[in-house]
Formats: sequence, C-alpha cells, structure tokens
Amino acid sequence: MAITTPLNAATSAYTNASRLVTMQPLPMTDLQANLGPINDFASMLASNVQSVLDKGQASDALAIDMVNGKANVIDMVTALSETEMAIESMVTLRDRVISAYEEIMRMSI
Repeated sequence: MAITTPLNAATSAYTNASRLVTMQPLPMTDLQANLGPINDFASMLASNVQSVLDKGQASDALAIDMVNGKANVIDMVTALSETEMAIESMVTLRDRVISAYEEIMRMSI
C-alpha cells in the first residue's frame, strides 16, 4: 500500500516545519503572560518537562495514526517538529543549568 501525498502538501509541511524551527523567542513579558504565575524554578522546570512529554506522546499518537492511515502527513510532520524544538529547548536549558552550576563551583568563597 503506497501513501500518495500531493507535492504541494509535502512542501507545505516542510515549510511549516522550517517556520517552527526558525521562530524567534517571545519577549519575556509575553512568556510570563502565557505561562501564568510560576512560583519557583522547580515548578517551571516540571511544567516544561511535562510539556515535552505531552508533545512527544502526541507525536507518537499521530505517527501511529499515520501508519494506520488515519492521520495527515502535514499534521505528523508539524507535531514532530514541535517535539524536536521542545527537546532542543530542554537540552539547552540543561546545558545552561550545568554551566551555571560549574561557574558557581569555580567561585572562591
């Protein structure tokens, strides 16, 4: 069984994925308005990890639906791109936290 996708649909999917990858971060005021009140770093981190997990599960579900012929290629590519960006953001956050910890450890008391 071959899956046929019009060329313009595939091109549109990759264009959307490219747009997601090159999006600029929101200004801090917009981020705070979108996240709502966050009490501390631990709750913010837990919220972000849960968001990454949710996006991964949504991508997995779309991939399974795609295999079963129930999902659209464009939706699957978009979901995978969003998951990839979320994972890259978490990796960047992890690297910065480690860098900050190493910097603190190098400080003289």
